[in-house]
Amino acid sequence: MSKQKNPRRVGENEAMAKVRMLRTSPQKLNLLAALIRGKKVEKALNDLTFSHKRISDDVRKCLQSAIANAENNHNLDVDELIVAEAYVGKNLTMKRGRPRARGRFGRIIKPFSELTIKVRQVEEQA
Repeated sequence: MSKQKNPRRVGENEAMAKVRMLRTSPQKLNLLAALIRGKKVEKALNDLTFSHKRISDDVRKCLQSAIANAENNHNLDVDELIVAEAYVGKNLTMKRGRPRARGRFGRIIKPFSELTIKVRQVEEQA
């Protein structure tokens, strides 16, 4: 009488990690997602480590989490992993304001975003 096991959301040779509530705009975060998309995970980690963008540390943590999920939960080989997908979504937006001249109100928008990274194991060709 136990519940059925949830079906996997990714393929048999894939693993996924997701980070929500990153305090940056999706447009800025997508620059880093495009930087690592399609690369081997070792090269992607190096690129994120030496990137000058403020949010690159959080993206690197998400990639390391996806690698750990692949290794520990799905028994995939870390040396053969590539970043199959890296995509960005919008999250909530805080609306703030600042008084401006002549009694006006300047609107300040503080966006949040979320990042999903999927890694896939591919065998190297000889």
